[in-house]
Amino acid sequence: MNTTTLNRRTFLRHTGIALGLPFLQGMVPHRARAADSSTGDVRRMLAICSPLGIHTPFLFPEKTGRDYEVTPYLEPLQPLREKFSVLSGLRHPDVDGGHSAEESFLTGAAHPGQPSFRNTISVDQFAAERIGHHTRFASLSLSANDAGISYTRSGVRIPPETRPSRLFARLFLEGSASEKAEQMRRIQDGQSIMDLVREQTREVTRSLGREDNETLDQYFTSVRELEGRLVSAEEWAKQPKPQVDATPPTDIEDRADFTGRMKLIYDLIFLAFQTDSTRLITFCGAGGNEVVSLKGVDDGWHNLSHHGKDPGKIEKLAIIEKEEMRLFAEFMKRLDGIKEGNRSLLDQTAILLGSNLGNASSHDNRNLPVVAAGGRFRHGQHLAFSEEKAPPLCNLFVSYLQHLGVETDEFSTGKSTMEGI
Repeated sequence: MNTTTLNRRTFLRHTGIALGLPFLQGMVPHRARAADSSTGDVRRMLAICSPLGIHTPFLFPEKTGRDYEVTPYLEPLQPLREKFSVLSGLRHPDVDGGHSAEESFLTGAAHPGQPSFRNTISVDQFAAERIGHHTRFASLSLSANDAGISYTRSGVRIPPETRPSRLFARLFLEGSASEKAEQMRRIQDGQSIMDLVREQTREVTRSLGREDNETLDQYFTSVRELEGRLVSAEEWAKQPKPQVDATPPTDIEDRADFTGRMKLIYDLIFLAFQTDSTRLITFCGAGGNEVVSLKGVDDGWHNLSHHGKDPGKIEKLAIIEKEEMRLFAEFMKRLDGIKEGNRSLLDQTAILLGSNLGNASSHDNRNLPVVAAGGRFRHGQHLAFSEEKAPPLCNLFVSYLQHLGVETDEFSTGKSTMEGI
């Protein structure tokens, strides 16, 4: 290996798997370098994104505080009024780009629509790095429309699970002996790759400068954390999966059956939390060009979201979004009906329901629709913030991280907890 100038495409290879080194100054030619100067108190979190927005005039009450009036979209949630809050006026600073902002919904990374955009870690993965080892699955990324909202520390999207049948099998079905052996082999291969990483980079470190060694130190810290997760995965692979009194679901291929598809995933989120299979879930809901099978809807969902203030389109859009809220309320009631010690499953689960679009019709990413539910918070209110003084949405993420027991005072653009809750 040329230790004077390392090749950016240097890889460590083992059993057909390529693992790349992080970018180091030593990979840049010298000329270019000169020019570029277990108590039983189990806490959980669920983040849900409505990719086509939520029509905020039907969500946000006009009055702030605890005695707000019930809006059309909040009506299904009223039996649990003291278990949720509505937050208006929030946004991610410097997050724009219309639909592209979906990538930054849980990261807060700036300017997702620009060609140079590079995403950062999502709040669920930030938490998974710290508490994910407590459960069989560190986190779950789910989707009803093929899009995912979870991102690794390097800003890579985690492919979401879209098929309820496959998710059910992962959660609750024991594989065959050969399948279990293959799973164990993959885990052990991962551990041997980590050994190889240390071996093949030992010589590299001798020829690097201080900055590169610091970068490699951070890299090896991540490697050690991954090793720990692999050991945890090996232990979980030896444990039997939980048994549930539920029939394996049949996937619904018809995208027009919006209600059925959403309900299947909500059912599995409920079971995953109830069995403590994971404590961190993200869910990108349905929303595409399909004409959903709801009475009164005869136009594509995406087209209706671009209503241009047309009353007829808004009326049809409201049919869909009211059904979204009804399904969400149904899910919350199920969580609230299960007791964990002296509290309900809902009390133990901090939930975010929202969107990256404040006004889908104009692709506006300000004044985001946000419903914060569950968890150990002061709920039952409408918190309204002016655009000039609104805290970043990531402040709510800091509050959720602290709810999970993660010791941090900041995340992305959030530098404190969310005031008022």
